[in-house]
Amino acid sequence: MAEKVKNVLFLCTGNSARSLMAEAILNREGRGRFRAFSAGSQPKDAPHPYTLDLLKRLNYPTEGTRSKSWDEFAGQDAPEMSFVFTVCDRAAAEPCPLWPGQPMTAHWGVPDPVRAEGNEAEKRLAFSNAYRVLNTRIGIFTSLPMESLDRLSLQKRLDEIGQTQQEPEHG
Repeated sequence: MAEKVKNVLFLCTGNSARSLMAEAILNREGRGRFRAFSAGSQPKDAPHPYTLDLLKRLNYPTEGTRSKSWDEFAGQDAPEMSFVFTVCDRAAAEPCPLWPGQPMTAHWGVPDPVRAEGNEAEKRLAFSNAYRVLNTRIGIFTSLPMESLDRLSLQKRLDEIGQTQQEPEHG
């Protein structure tokens, strides 16, 4: 019997960087098992240009990538989510809509690269760092033995993933 594709929603405030990166990563890494979406509580007009540049450089499809309101995923016509992850502190503290289907939730906070200060190289490094942390966490998530974990054990693992940091590269 084929495993049902699990829908995953990544939330942030602006839906212009971290949540869009997470959506792209999971849609690539979770092929056939997961379908990722992203949204924001107060979405920006468009994705941050550095987000799109980074995803393009890493060969992710970016056509159709847009900042969306989480309201799109709270209505009756929205896909039912299996998981909802917040990737920024501000969205985690906001009252979230009630998601149909009672998805599992966890907070996977990542520093906001949009708020990075410094020259262009330093700002782009902040986007790369956010990507690396999300990529690590999503890699752990996609390798979880979902079918053999009860709901409580799975929730514990999801919460632990949110504490995972990318090890600094040596070189």
